[in-house]
Amino acid sequence: MTDSSRPPLPYDFLPEVPSFTVTSDDVADGEPMDDAHAADASYGGKGQNLSPHLRWEGFPPETRSFAVTVYDPDAPTGSGFWHWVLFDIPAGTNELPRGAGSGDQVGRPEGTSHGRNDVGGLGFVGAFPPAGHGPHRYVIAVHALDTDKLGPEDGSPPAYVGFNLGGHTLARAVVVPTYEVPG
Repeated sequence: MTDSSRPPLPYDFLPEVPSFTVTSDDVADGEPMDDAHAADASYGGKGQNLSPHLRWEGFPPETRSFAVTVYDPDAPTGSGFWHWVLFDIPAGTNELPRGAGSGDQVGRPEGTSHGRNDVGGLGFVGAFPPAGHGPHRYVIAVHALDTDKLGPEDGSPPAYVGFNLGGHTLARAVVVPTYEVPG
């Protein structure tokens, strides 16, 4: 269901599932992200390309694994932009430290898989909206799943991972920070 006070998010168009809570030491709903989570110079940005810290709670007790996705629905592509797709996160995990999806990926849980991001790599790529395009929303979702292993292989396209998420999501937690590059 959409809230008329904000533009729709991708999950507004999928079957409704229960929600739980995701919090972060780095990002907050509706608030601008720090440059640490923006793309670095290799992508033309001024950031550090660090995935944000995430912590979640209140998910269903029957959860068998998690997935984390970061999506920019405001990218001028007609299809948005996937910044991070991490899945097969063990059910006993309820927190990812800053940088778990980028650089040396310290804190990335063993056995997890990355879907491709939309620059074609594995792992997190920071925010980099076009200069002067206005604030972009970064939909950070934690998906509680009913399976230990989602099925797609490491490096699968985000749409394929998302298709598999649709059939296995028990509940979802979402936080939506923003980022803007002035014109």
